[in-house]
Amino acid sequence: AVHGARKMEDYGRFLALLVSALLVGFVSVIFSLVWVFHYSQGLSWDGGPGEFNWHPVLIITGFVFIQGIAIIVYRLPWTWKCSKLLMKFIHAGLNTIAMILAIVSMVAVFEYHNAGNIPNMYSLHSWIGLTAVIFYSLQLVLGFAVFLLPFAPVPLRAALMPIHVYSGLTIFATVIATALMGITEKLIFSLKNPAYSASPPEATFVNCLGLLLVIFGALILWMASRHHWKRPSEENVKVLQPIGGIPEGTEAESTMTDGSNADKSDLRINSEAARKQNLKLDEAGQRSTM
Repeated sequence: AVHGARKMEDYGRFLALLVSALLVGFVSVIFSLVWVFHYSQGLSWDGGPGEFNWHPVLIITGFVFIQGIAIIVYRLPWTWKCSKLLMKFIHAGLNTIAMILAIVSMVAVFEYHNAGNIPNMYSLHSWIGLTAVIFYSLQLVLGFAVFLLPFAPVPLRAALMPIHVYSGLTIFATVIATALMGITEKLIFSLKNPAYSASPPEATFVNCLGLLLVIFGALILWMASRHHWKRPSEENVKVLQPIGGIPEGTEAESTMTDGSNADKSDLRINSEAARKQNLKLDEAGQRSTM
């Protein structure tokens, strides 16, 4: 009873953090839209400021909010009975959407700069931002090739999974930091009368947006780094069985109709040992904080 109560309490904490993260992320997206429509010139695709405004909106929506959801999608307890393959597709799909939105946002910036004869790639924000997009693209491609397609051997997945997890979290944290740099840079350049240093309403509003991004990132990273909120390893047993196959050891045991009890016992022990070994490899290679 005590163990059950603790599990319910832990589930309640996760649910509270999840709802908080989703709320903060959604409000961040709303803030970005209010910023560009109320304080700027809205959205357009004509080479003017409205085209540039797609950049913060799409970065916050895709590269921050949707990527954050993709990171913790495996942590949702009500998905633990779903097929691991289905969850992989959801994880990959969300990251793909985030990647597409990030690329569109980059195109908007370059077109705006070229239309206004503004130099490209001169600020630290642009350097780190482009680096994050490139590494995110590599992360997505390698994730598809190694963890989604059925060709990579389990030991390779086990070896690459820690790198995949670490790089994913690092990219997410880098995106948050780069967004904060971009927000500050934009305010400094655009606010002239009154200046950014005078703390006009737009500056205060956008600074609050930056705080929301920090809070969202912290909540996502906290949920992703808690070991006890990982998808239970027992669910991964299904991944070990080939499609249309039968549980390990069943076919072999069914052929031993005349075998002795000792032989059957040895077979069960060997089968269980093999199952545990495969499960250990699969747990290292398939489980993810993302």
